[in-house]
Amino acid sequence: MQQLQIHDLDVERLATGLREETGAFARAVAGLDPHAPVPTCPEWRVRDLVGHIGQAHRWSAELVRTRAAAPVPDPRAAEPGAPREWPEWLRDGADALVAAVVDGGPATPVWTFLDERPAAFWLRRMLADTAVHHADAAGAARVDFAIAPDLAADTISEGLGLIAAAGSANLQPALAELRGDGETLQLRPDDLGAGWLITRTPAGVIWERRTADADVTVSGAVRDLLLVFSRRTDPDDDRITITGDRALLDHWWAHTAF
Repeated sequence: MQQLQIHDLDVERLATGLREETGAFARAVAGLDPHAPVPTCPEWRVRDLVGHIGQAHRWSAELVRTRAAAPVPDPRAAEPGAPREWPEWLRDGADALVAAVVDGGPATPVWTFLDERPAAFWLRRMLADTAVHHADAAGAARVDFAIAPDLAADTISEGLGLIAAAGSANLQPALAELRGDGETLQLRPDDLGAGWLITRTPAGVIWERRTADADVTVSGAVRDLLLVFSRRTDPDDDRITITGDRALLDHWWAHTAF
């Protein structure tokens, strides 16, 4: 299986990326009604989305500091304060996580929901989570979702790492349906070099960061591939091109909600 901690971004870029995406998220929710719904997270209001981000950053910082497991918090229990206080509250949470990882050592083994991993796992996990929820916030605000290509690419790789990790189907049973007999999917970015080649094997999903022929290929800007991969936009979006076995893509889409 693909090793979860392998990625292209160093710890410094993960840290600056987390701060970039947290700031972009804060700008997207500025001026929104805290009680307004979030179309791509229909069970949440804007306040819940804000609460989740700031709370998740603080929760993962505490995991890194203590190296101990802790229950996943309920975003509805978060206290982000008044909307005017959101930018500072969000920034403080991101800074707390960066400090915990840097001060404790990025390679220090810590608890994760899969198994013990280097502390940098949580910096990368929270960057990916924040990037996807930045897209949610942009959608709620009806503004454009903009993200640096390297951050979008690493968010896709991080998500594939979770899907391919040993034990992932124990956490998300639908992922067991992605086992296959060598069927291949390609995510091919128009604005980057290598894409992502995904192969369904009897043991589960494996993937490589390379461009190759596949049974079905999804092409577009890496930002748009991220939105499709994270199910924040439909594969039929006119910015996306699909060639090959559409049924294979639809099956993937139906079993990767997480």
